[in-house]
Amino acid sequence: MSEALTDVVAVVETRLTHDLHRRATTLLTDAAADRAVPLPALAELRDFLVQNLHHHHESEDDELWPLITAVAPDAGKGLVDLGDEHDELDRKLDALAAVPLESDDDRAALREGAAAVRDLIHQHLEHEEPVLFPALREHLPAETWAKFSQHVIATAPPIAPHLMVGFFDQVGTPEEVDVVLSGLPEPVRPLLPALRQQGKEALQVLAGAGAPA
Repeated sequence: MSEALTDVVAVVETRLTHDLHRRATTLLTDAAADRAVPLPALAELRDFLVQNLHHHHESEDDELWPLITAVAPDAGKGLVDLGDEHDELDRKLDALAAVPLESDDDRAALREGAAAVRDLIHQHLEHEEPVLFPALREHLPAETWAKFSQHVIATAPPIAPHLMVGFFDQVGTPEEVDVVLSGLPEPVRPLLPALRQQGKEALQVLAGAGAPA
Protein backbone atom coordinates (compact mmCIF):
# COMPACT_ATOMS: atom_id res chain seq x y z
CA MET A 1 0.00 0.00 0.00
CA SER A 2 1.28 3.48 -0.84
CA GLU A 3 2.67 5.43 2.10
CA ALA A 4 0.43 8.29 0.96
CA LEU A 5 -2.66 6.27 1.84
CA THR A 6 -3.98 6.52 5.37
CA ASP A 7 -6.14 3.38 5.33
CA VAL A 8 -6.29 -0.09 3.84
CA VAL A 9 -7.07 -0.30 0.14
CA ALA A 10 -10.51 -1.83 0.71
CA VAL A 11 -11.62 1.14 2.83
CA VAL A 12 -10.05 3.69 0.47
CA GLU A 13 -11.83 2.24 -2.55
CA THR A 14 -15.13 1.90 -0.71
CA ARG A 15 -14.97 5.37 0.84
CA LEU A 16 -14.26 7.03 -2.51
CA THR A 17 -17.11 5.11 -4.12
CA HIS A 18 -19.49 6.12 -1.34
CA ASP A 19 -18.37 9.75 -1.52
CA LEU A 20 -18.91 9.62 -5.29
CA HIS A 21 -22.48 8.48 -4.66
CA ARG A 22 -23.03 11.25 -2.13
CA ARG A 23 -21.70 13.89 -4.48
CA ALA A 24 -23.41 12.59 -7.60
CA THR A 25 -26.86 12.32 -6.00
CA THR A 26 -26.48 15.82 -4.58
CA LEU A 27 -25.33 17.20 -7.92
CA LEU A 28 -28.26 15.67 -9.81
CA THR A 29 -30.73 17.11 -7.29
CA ASP A 30 -29.22 20.58 -7.58
CA ALA A 31 -28.70 20.47 -11.35
CA ALA A 32 -32.30 19.42 -12.02
CA ALA A 33 -33.45 22.80 -10.71
CA ASP A 34 -30.95 24.76 -12.82
CA ARG A 35 -32.35 25.55 -16.27
CA ALA A 36 -28.83 26.38 -17.45
CA VAL A 37 -28.01 22.66 -17.29
CA PRO A 38 -29.04 20.94 -20.55
CA LEU A 39 -31.52 18.09 -20.37
CA PRO A 40 -29.12 15.61 -22.10
CA ALA A 41 -26.53 16.26 -19.39
CA LEU A 42 -29.14 15.59 -16.71
CA ALA A 43 -30.23 12.40 -18.45
CA GLU A 44 -26.66 11.15 -18.68
CA LEU A 45 -26.01 11.75 -14.98
CA ARG A 46 -29.36 10.24 -13.99
CA ASP A 47 -28.73 7.08 -16.03
CA PHE A 48 -25.15 6.82 -14.75
CA LEU A 49 -26.38 7.04 -11.17
CA VAL A 50 -29.25 4.60 -11.52
CA GLN A 51 -27.18 1.89 -13.18
CA ASN A 52 -24.13 2.28 -10.96
CA LEU A 53 -26.10 2.39 -7.71
CA HIS A 54 -28.00 -0.76 -8.68
CA HIS A 55 -24.72 -2.47 -9.54
CA HIS A 56 -23.01 -1.29 -6.35
CA HIS A 57 -25.56 -2.52 -3.85
CA GLU A 58 -26.22 -5.74 -5.77
CA SER A 59 -22.48 -6.45 -5.60
CA GLU A 60 -22.63 -5.87 -1.86
CA ASP A 61 -25.68 -8.06 -1.31
CA ASP A 62 -24.59 -10.91 -3.57
CA GLU A 63 -20.80 -10.90 -3.14
CA LEU A 64 -19.37 -8.73 -0.37
CA TRP A 65 -21.76 -9.42 2.48
CA PRO A 66 -21.26 -13.22 2.21
CA LEU A 67 -17.48 -12.72 2.16
CA ILE A 68 -17.64 -10.62 5.33
CA THR A 69 -20.12 -12.96 7.02
CA ALA A 70 -17.74 -15.87 6.45
CA VAL A 71 -14.96 -14.18 8.46
CA ALA A 72 -16.93 -11.85 10.76
CA PRO A 73 -20.48 -13.15 11.36
CA ASP A 74 -21.55 -10.30 13.62
CA ALA A 75 -20.50 -7.64 11.12
CA GLY A 76 -22.05 -9.63 8.30
CA LYS A 77 -25.37 -9.81 10.09
CA GLY A 78 -25.29 -6.08 10.74
CA LEU A 79 -24.80 -5.44 7.04
CA VAL A 80 -27.44 -7.92 5.92
CA ASP A 81 -29.87 -6.23 8.32
CA LEU A 82 -29.56 -3.10 6.15
CA GLY A 83 -31.13 -4.99 3.26
CA ASP A 84 -34.46 -3.20 3.69
CA GLU A 85 -32.72 0.06 2.81
CA HIS A 86 -31.36 -1.57 -0.36
CA ASP A 87 -34.88 -2.65 -1.27
CA GLU A 88 -36.14 0.87 -0.70
CA LEU A 89 -33.28 2.22 -2.81
CA ASP A 90 -34.29 -0.08 -5.66
CA ARG A 91 -37.79 1.39 -5.61
CA LYS A 92 -36.55 4.97 -5.56
CA LEU A 93 -34.02 4.31 -8.32
CA ASP A 94 -36.73 2.77 -10.51
CA ALA A 95 -38.93 5.82 -9.92
CA LEU A 96 -36.05 8.13 -10.80
CA ALA A 97 -35.30 6.17 -13.97
CA ALA A 98 -38.94 6.45 -15.04
CA VAL A 99 -39.00 10.27 -14.98
CA PRO A 100 -39.31 11.57 -18.57
CA LEU A 101 -36.80 14.20 -19.65
CA GLU A 102 -38.42 15.68 -22.72
CA SER A 103 -38.87 19.30 -21.69
CA ASP A 104 -38.11 21.77 -18.90
CA ASP A 105 -41.47 20.87 -17.40
CA ASP A 106 -39.92 17.54 -16.37
CA ARG A 107 -37.24 19.13 -14.18
CA ALA A 108 -39.40 19.31 -11.06
CA ALA A 109 -40.20 15.60 -11.16
CA LEU A 110 -36.55 14.81 -11.78
CA ARG A 111 -35.49 16.91 -8.83
CA GLU A 112 -38.06 15.24 -6.59
CA GLY A 113 -36.90 11.76 -7.61
CA ALA A 114 -33.23 12.68 -7.30
CA ALA A 115 -33.75 14.21 -3.85
CA ALA A 116 -35.45 11.02 -2.65
CA VAL A 117 -32.46 8.97 -3.80
CA ARG A 118 -29.98 11.49 -2.37
CA ASP A 119 -31.60 11.50 1.06
CA LEU A 120 -31.74 7.72 1.24
CA ILE A 121 -28.14 7.30 0.04
CA HIS A 122 -26.81 9.73 2.64
CA GLN A 123 -28.83 8.04 5.40
CA HIS A 124 -27.93 4.52 4.29
CA LEU A 125 -24.19 5.23 4.15
CA GLU A 126 -24.33 6.71 7.65
CA HIS A 127 -25.75 3.39 8.81
CA GLU A 128 -23.49 1.16 6.72
CA GLU A 129 -20.02 2.65 7.06
CA PRO A 130 -19.62 2.27 10.86
CA VAL A 131 -20.17 -1.48 10.39
CA LEU A 132 -18.49 -1.98 7.03
CA PHE A 133 -15.25 -0.05 7.44
CA PRO A 134 -14.09 -1.85 10.61
CA ALA A 135 -14.94 -5.19 9.00
CA LEU A 136 -12.86 -4.34 5.95
CA ARG A 137 -9.93 -3.18 8.09
CA GLU A 138 -9.94 -5.98 10.63
CA HIS A 139 -11.36 -9.09 9.00
CA LEU A 140 -11.31 -9.18 5.21
CA PRO A 141 -7.98 -10.37 3.74
CA ALA A 142 -6.44 -8.07 1.13
CA GLU A 143 -6.43 -10.82 -1.49
CA THR A 144 -10.14 -11.45 -0.95
CA TRP A 145 -10.89 -7.77 -1.41
CA ALA A 146 -8.73 -7.63 -4.55
CA LYS A 147 -10.71 -10.46 -6.17
CA PHE A 148 -14.01 -8.84 -5.22
CA SER A 149 -12.87 -5.45 -6.53
CA GLN A 150 -11.81 -6.94 -9.85
CA HIS A 151 -15.19 -8.65 -10.19
CA VAL A 152 -16.99 -5.36 -9.53
CA ILE A 153 -14.89 -3.59 -12.19
CA ALA A 154 -15.43 -6.39 -14.71
CA THR A 155 -19.22 -6.30 -14.28
CA ALA A 156 -19.66 -2.52 -13.98
CA PRO A 157 -22.22 -0.98 -16.35
CA PRO A 158 -20.45 0.58 -19.35
CA ILE A 159 -22.14 3.95 -19.06
CA ALA A 160 -20.47 7.38 -18.90
CA PRO A 161 -17.08 6.22 -17.57
CA HIS A 162 -15.88 9.82 -17.84
CA LEU A 163 -18.31 10.76 -15.06
CA MET A 164 -16.86 8.03 -12.86
CA VAL A 165 -13.33 9.34 -13.37
CA GLY A 166 -14.43 12.95 -12.94
CA PHE A 167 -16.19 12.26 -9.67
CA PHE A 168 -13.27 10.24 -8.29
CA ASP A 169 -10.99 13.18 -9.04
CA GLN A 170 -13.32 15.38 -7.00
CA VAL A 171 -13.64 13.15 -3.93
CA GLY A 172 -10.18 11.62 -3.58
CA THR A 173 -6.55 12.61 -3.40
CA PRO A 174 -4.44 11.84 -6.48
CA GLU A 175 -2.88 8.89 -4.63
CA GLU A 176 -6.28 7.50 -3.66
CA VAL A 177 -7.65 7.90 -7.17
CA ASP A 178 -4.60 6.13 -8.60
CA VAL A 179 -5.34 3.17 -6.32
CA VAL A 180 -9.01 3.04 -7.32
CA LEU A 181 -8.28 3.31 -11.05
CA SER A 182 -5.33 0.91 -10.99
CA GLY A 183 -7.75 -1.97 -11.38
CA LEU A 184 -9.07 -0.78 -14.73
CA PRO A 185 -8.52 -3.21 -17.62
CA GLU A 186 -5.29 -2.62 -19.50
CA PRO A 187 -7.00 -1.46 -22.75
CA VAL A 188 -8.80 1.30 -20.82
CA ARG A 189 -5.78 2.79 -19.05
CA PRO A 190 -4.41 4.74 -22.06
CA LEU A 191 -7.84 6.41 -22.30
CA LEU A 192 -7.66 7.85 -18.78
CA PRO A 193 -6.35 11.32 -19.72
CA ALA A 194 -9.17 11.79 -22.23
CA LEU A 195 -11.78 10.41 -19.80
CA ARG A 196 -10.43 12.70 -17.08
CA GLN A 197 -10.77 15.78 -19.28
CA GLN A 198 -14.19 14.74 -20.56
CA GLY A 199 -15.37 14.13 -17.01
CA LYS A 200 -14.11 17.49 -15.80
CA GLU A 201 -15.95 19.27 -18.61
CA ALA A 202 -19.16 17.31 -18.08
CA LEU A 203 -19.19 18.08 -14.36
CA GLN A 204 -18.63 21.76 -15.10
CA VAL A 205 -21.76 21.74 -17.26
CA LEU A 206 -23.72 19.92 -14.57
CA ALA A 207 -22.60 22.45 -11.99
CA GLY A 208 -24.13 25.19 -14.13
CA ALA A 209 -20.77 26.63 -15.17
CA GLY A 210 -21.43 25.98 -18.84
CA ALA A 211 -19.07 24.41 -21.32
CA PRO A 212 -15.40 25.26 -20.72
CA ALA A 213 -13.80 27.71 -23.09
